[in-house]
Amino acid sequence: MAKQKKIINREISWLSFNDRVLQEAADPNVPLVERIRFLGIFSNNLDEFFKVRVANLKRMMDFDKGVKKIIGDKPKNVLAKIQQIVITQQNKFYKIYGEILIDLEINNIFIINEKQLNPVQSVFIKQFFDEKLLPVLTPIMLHNIETFPYLKDKSIYLAVKLTSKDPSISKEYALIEIPAGELSRFIVLPPVNNKKYIIILDDVIRYCLNDVFSIFNFDSFKAFTIKITRDAELDIDNDLSISFLEKISKGVSERKQGQPVRFVFDSSIPKDLLQFITTKMELDEDDNLIPGGRYHNYKDFINFPNIGSKNLEYKPLPPLPHKLIKPNKSILNVIAQQDLMLYNPYNKFSDYINLLREAAIDPKVTSIKITLYRVAKHSKVINALINAARNGKLVTVVIELQARFDEKSNIYWSKKLEEVGVTVLFGVPGLKVHSKTTLITRKEKKKLVHYATVGTGNFHEGNASVYSDVTLFTADKRITTDVIKLFNFYENIYRTYTYKHLLVSPLYMRRRLINLIDNEINNARNGKNAHIILKINNLVDKDMIKKLYQANNSGVKIALIIRGICSLIPGVPGMSENIKAVSIVDKYLEHARIFVFCNNNKELYYISSADWMTRNLDHRIEVVCPVYDPKLRKELKNILKFQLKDNVKSRIINQEQDNLYKAKKSKKTIRSQIETYKAIKNNSLN
Repeated sequence: MAKQKKIINREISWLSFNDRVLQEAADPNVPLVERIRFLGIFSNNLDEFFKVRVANLKRMMDFDKGVKKIIGDKPKNVLAKIQQIVITQQNKFYKIYGEILIDLEINNIFIINEKQLNPVQSVFIKQFFDEKLLPVLTPIMLHNIETFPYLKDKSIYLAVKLTSKDPSISKEYALIEIPAGELSRFIVLPPVNNKKYIIILDDVIRYCLNDVFSIFNFDSFKAFTIKITRDAELDIDNDLSISFLEKISKGVSERKQGQPVRFVFDSSIPKDLLQFITTKMELDEDDNLIPGGRYHNYKDFINFPNIGSKNLEYKPLPPLPHKLIKPNKSILNVIAQQDLMLYNPYNKFSDYINLLREAAIDPKVTSIKITLYRVAKHSKVINALINAARNGKLVTVVIELQARFDEKSNIYWSKKLEEVGVTVLFGVPGLKVHSKTTLITRKEKKKLVHYATVGTGNFHEGNASVYSDVTLFTADKRITTDVIKLFNFYENIYRTYTYKHLLVSPLYMRRRLINLIDNEINNARNGKNAHIILKINNLVDKDMIKKLYQANNSGVKIALIIRGICSLIPGVPGMSENIKAVSIVDKYLEHARIFVFCNNNKELYYISSADWMTRNLDHRIEVVCPVYDPKLRKELKNILKFQLKDNVKSRIINQEQDNLYKAKKSKKTIRSQIETYKAIKNNSLN
């Protein structure tokens, strides 16, 4: 088999993942308002894809020879495939959007444009425009300026063509930034009988263009949405005279100057207006000029309001208290007795925050150490750490300044923490700190006792309501001893440590994972039971894929549950016939990483912050943590069983990348996220 056919290009596989998101928007069994929100998720995903991945490919175009070995093809060819797939998906997107509009109308919800307003709504819109919208509009007349205005990355604009019946008045072009940051993109209009109406902010501006340009003598105004996506990579200079914090701050402020990687425009835009803009912006075909529909920045649809009945959204699943954690009782005392696992969003994330709050005021607690990658805008985690410092605890926070798109937030919080005396460490030079760990030290009977959490997700209460993650709470000395070593390393980065139980990248994780796979290979060759279950977000690293192919050829049964990118090709005779792979896309974002190795029927269970990507294994500090408690292993096993049996939201990953739903082998409907919630609620997970 040709080498390139053993690996699916990561960008093409990612687009296949985003197509699964689009499937949720198309699914009539998904509540209607949730469907339109999935269109928003699809759009937001695509924006980040262009900012990061397409931007990287564009930078690679000058290095075809060396790069081809890495990505399996010339960057230009990959970019051409991406554009072809994206345009196909965009067409599918608009078809689904049209179907959703029809279904909304069946439910007496109408999204109307500026030409469909009734007299009462017209008056409402004029008043809204005068009071709320006009003060924040900043139109720019393009013929009056020497330099074309800089278009911001996250914004959308109306490109306006102004003409007059009077031949003596020359046509004019103008730009208006749509102020979606200051105002909602969706304006709810006065209802008519039982019918409810929404107009998109763009169309409010269109309706009032005559007012915007009232000082001119034009009588025709036509507006078309355009959008630019820019390279999100930070340029970090080598100036040794300034701190790393200053370098990141400078990089964030300059990110808005990133090079264009995609230009999307209303396909009905006049040729002369489009030509004027692309010429002034010095854009060409290599900048991914993509024709689209009337509206852009569909990511705003993530916040689409439900003005209809409750059944247009998913039934709420209120997060559950952990069965071992009781109100107004010490969480540290519970952890001292036994390990426990928090399953977000099914369990309350507040249990973790309450652990920090308890530690902050407990007179026996001497120190708290934590790694932070992303935190909420109004972070209760940060508040608890600040409170701990004010209560005299020694608080150490390892905060990753290079968490993409969260750099500005992390800079802000690092300064707030330093103001109250928290020791803030900015990671390790050359390595992102992506591990999710906490260490609490408490003086008990004249001895120092350590409590730790190790998890798969960020300490971010916002994400915890939509991301599916697991966090281990433990006082097991096998784990806490290694966590102590990890924080010692952060504080003394020129010292190295040997970890007996944790698998820590970049020095130990890859080798230890390969040893675990080799153990399965040896067992299979000796006629023993051998299997591997991997639940991860992305499987990309070529050496790990090669090792899994080797395990397949030795008879190891491998089950993969992969939300996002899967560069491995399952089910190919002679290469991967013993490997089955599925992807689950549902209400919650599957984010937990769980690894299971048969180990001759003495199964080994691990949770991890790391995907199987080269960056995670070789260029980040990540942690894979063993789960020793038999009850917790059983809980993880049952969660994986639900996912492997899922016949509602599970798609098959294959060479064709066609995202076929997994066929039902029984009449019983199994939707893994709902089954997991029920099991936790009924205390039957183990």
